[in-house]
Amino acid sequence: MARFTKGQCQPCPVRTRCTTSRESARNVGFPPRELRDLQLRVRAEQQTPDWQTRYAVRSGVESTINEFAHGHGMRRCRYRGQPKAHLQHIFTAIAVNIERLSGLPPNGETPLPRPSTAFQNFLDQHEIPRPKSWRATTG
Repeated sequence: MARFTKGQCQPCPVRTRCTTSRESARNVGFPPRELRDLQLRVRAEQQTPDWQTRYAVRSGVESTINEFAHGHGMRRCRYRGQPKAHLQHIFTAIAVNIERLSGLPPNGETPLPRPSTAFQNFLDQHEIPRPKSWRATTG
């Protein structure tokens, strides 16, 4: 941990790039070398196409888990005991599948696009370009 006093921070010419605080000084934490090396290695690995392909699968699963937790109250079980809790999970999964399938058009036709959100409409009205995926980087 590096601590800087107010007297050291105030006259610094690059202070605005370091902190937004007008009054106080800056404390900077430095992780141990092993942790820093691990962070650098993992961040570099995250830029590879192989990692991004694996993460795409994970992000799909995480969105399903989020739907269960937030949309269907699965953070807490309604019943006591593992067998009853297991049944609750199965029935909820069946309900989610039925809900998802009911939104699909019959006979395997391509589904209609989802309606635009208010934010997407705002971007379109002001002719602000938006990428197909918000995760896409602009460069």
